[in-house]
Amino acid sequence: MAPAESSWWQTAVVYQVYIRSFADGNGDGIGDIAGLRARLPYLARLGVDAIWINPWYPSPMADAGYDVADYRDIEPTYGTLADAQALISEAHGHGIRVLLDIVPNHTSDQHAWFRAALGDEPGARRRYHFRAGSGPNGAAPPNNWQSVFGGPAWTRVADGQWYLHLFAPGQPDLNWDHPEVRAEFEDILAFWFERGVDGFRIDVAHGLVKESGLPDTVRPGDAEQSLVQSREGHPAWDQDGVHDIYRGWRAVAQRFTPERIFIAEAWVPSNERLARYLRPDELHTAFQFDFLRAPWRADVLRAVVDDAIAAAGTVGAPPTWVLSNHDVTRTVTRFARSQPPHLIETEWERGRWAAEHPDHTVGRRRARAAALLQLALPGTAYVYQGEELALEEIEDLPAEVRQDPTWVQSGFTDVGRDGCRVPLPWTATGAPYGFATDADAVTWLPQPGHWDEHSVQAQDADADSTLNMYRAALGLRPQLWRDAGEVKWLSAAPGVAAFERGGAQCWVNTGDTEVELPGTASVILASAPGVGDVLPPDTAVWLRA
Repeated sequence: MAPAESSWWQTAVVYQVYIRSFADGNGDGIGDIAGLRARLPYLARLGVDAIWINPWYPSPMADAGYDVADYRDIEPTYGTLADAQALISEAHGHGIRVLLDIVPNHTSDQHAWFRAALGDEPGARRRYHFRAGSGPNGAAPPNNWQSVFGGPAWTRVADGQWYLHLFAPGQPDLNWDHPEVRAEFEDILAFWFERGVDGFRIDVAHGLVKESGLPDTVRPGDAEQSLVQSREGHPAWDQDGVHDIYRGWRAVAQRFTPERIFIAEAWVPSNERLARYLRPDELHTAFQFDFLRAPWRADVLRAVVDDAIAAAGTVGAPPTWVLSNHDVTRTVTRFARSQPPHLIETEWERGRWAAEHPDHTVGRRRARAAALLQLALPGTAYVYQGEELALEEIEDLPAEVRQDPTWVQSGFTDVGRDGCRVPLPWTATGAPYGFATDADAVTWLPQPGHWDEHSVQAQDADADSTLNMYRAALGLRPQLWRDAGEVKWLSAAPGVAAFERGGAQCWVNTGDTEVELPGTASVILASAPGVGDVLPPDTAVWLRA
């Protein structure tokens, strides 16, 4: 029997569109819906099953659109609601499904609800977390929580009360104990589902519910917020009440056909905790962030793969693999420095400004190999825009152009995430590299002077380019891996991870010496040109018996 249409998401490859930096269709230097529509043939040729679009709603851009002022409209810089509707229709015409970003933990401080909370509307503040301060005259914050972006997680308003914001002050946290909040977001989901959207990626999915009373953290250091460290027991994260919210969301999705789906950004302490979000009446998939945080070491990668598959399997869900996204150091740069012997906790994010100089040639070899590993694994895979071009993190952006609120809120000590958000290079013509329709456009973040060689145009013409490797891998993936069954690990030399699924094998060499490949199999695809009987360091291959 042919697989049901509703199961597409169980094995999909999803391409993340950071819309501000993907393609500019009106020449103002900022990516938009018109630019994305014009590049849909590129995405279709790449071979992806769906796109996930970062927030495109009206926003004052305190945090690049993750401060939403209106969840049922489009940011004018990006286009109109009619443009969005046309994009959804055209993407479907190319066989590409469309996932949006939903931001339910907080709104913009320009949202109508928050403006009402600062006004005199009775009860409006109950939709957020307003509290009296502590200490003499309430001059200190209500508790000791710190913002993810740095500094206190509280801001005081004119009448002396404080409001909670786990991120920027322009992103006040919603109170999900309030029934109006729950009803509003269920209606927002239905609004977009009715317009043909196929699903949502849920921002900060683990943060909606806070412990009753908003108590201080009690363990040393736990006042510091961190999405990455996933502090177990922190009153702001991974509270049991979030699961009831997602049961309500699943019920909304089930009203629509074909199936609408959810993907969670949930930074939690373990894969067992992550699996709780994936129970049959909750969300469909959740990002496997251990894979993203794994160093380039075969033993760690293998352990991460086993743990993720086992945990997801306990609730009948597919694992979801991601190497990079708009919040983290690009894969090329992450792998361009020395790799620790353990799953990376905090220093993984510091790779952008570490004293160790990155070797991007090594980083690109490893990133290409990691992509073949990712795409050979069972489940779903997410590809961040520019990964298929092997773009590196731009670490030397001038201070005056940085726009990530982390830069300011950290007291100019954390450079933030701008380096992975630089607009894409499409042509080998010099900046703006075809990103904008106007050749004289100034892009919202500056592009480096050497990206002509990494542009789509340059890589189109190079049979051995990373872009053409991705195209080949996505073309082969359905026949080699999509329904290939479970991972069966093979005996291999130290530093090598090798497994078989169905009649295909994936071998990855993270060591510093070449290893012999099995003589009974032939190379179908390699991450480096010229691979034959031996597998060089920092290389991966797909084999068929």
